[in-house]
Amino acid sequence: MDFEKYGMSNEELFSIIDHSELESEKITAPRYSYWRSVIRVFFRNKVNIVILALLVFVILFAYIYPALVPYDPYANLLDPNSKHLSPAKALQYFGNSIHWILGSGASGEPTFDAIWNGSRISLALAFLCAGINMTVGVILGAVWGFSKKVDVIMTEVYNIVGNVPLILLISVFAMLFSPTFWTMVFALTVVGWIGIAYFIRTQVIIIRDREYNLASRCLGTSTIKIAMKNILPFMTSVIVTLLATELPSYISYEVFLAYIGMGMSDMSLGRLIYAAEGAMVTPGWEFEFWSPVAISSIITVVLYVVGQNLGDASDPRTHM
Repeated sequence: MDFEKYGMSNEELFSIIDHSELESEKITAPRYSYWRSVIRVFFRNKVNIVILALLVFVILFAYIYPALVPYDPYANLLDPNSKHLSPAKALQYFGNSIHWILGSGASGEPTFDAIWNGSRISLALAFLCAGINMTVGVILGAVWGFSKKVDVIMTEVYNIVGNVPLILLISVFAMLFSPTFWTMVFALTVVGWIGIAYFIRTQVIIIRDREYNLASRCLGTSTIKIAMKNILPFMTSVIVTLLATELPSYISYEVFLAYIGMGMSDMSLGRLIYAAEGAMVTPGWEFEFWSPVAISSIITVVLYVVGQNLGDASDPRTHM
């Protein structure tokens, strides 16, 4: 074949190389990074970008806005004209300000400011409870599913505690102690981890007898180390998906308990909804009730959707 038409000599196009068995065993493949692939798959869906941006905005606004803007719920308590104003009347009475775009409440407080202060408390409760329950539940569930001795004890504990409705247990603890933020944290975490632990235990049992785990046991690897190194990393997508359901549930519990009068004394989203219950059916006062309801719904839905989609992206089978 004539290669002169390419403007290159045979020496430039071809070269003799030495045969090397070591080089022939090397496999050329692109480098794989698990978390880089998770991020790539997650952001491949443009809807996830919008939902994540909304979640970040809500969280940042719930923490930054109350820190920058002082809020006194009783500043206008002695002004009867400032109470139960619709957004239009509040803007007309107080002037054009972001504080009054949702009207005013029973004490003349701006509903907009009250909602974001309540969101900060509700989000803090959800993140703290989720962190405690997920940490305890995942670690104990991994050991529970891998150790037969622990399985005998924990199964009996679960049969006793797990058959009692969780909302009933939370209600009892909320009634026994003073209704504060930390009381609610205690009520949501004292037994909240056991359902998570049982779910993780079930998943661990499915994969604990695979070949690589049997080999580790034969080599003398401890149960805890096998659970932490061999099993939990394999269940990343399952754990993220579980977290997606746990985070919104704590906000829902808090809102429900506050709505029935058993919530904490702090003015959280649930407490705001409970305090504005009468405004739901009063003409002109509806914004006092539906505004915190809408924000709590947005927060729970966004947390759930982001968590579910992140859980799907955490599954290595989606990285192909």
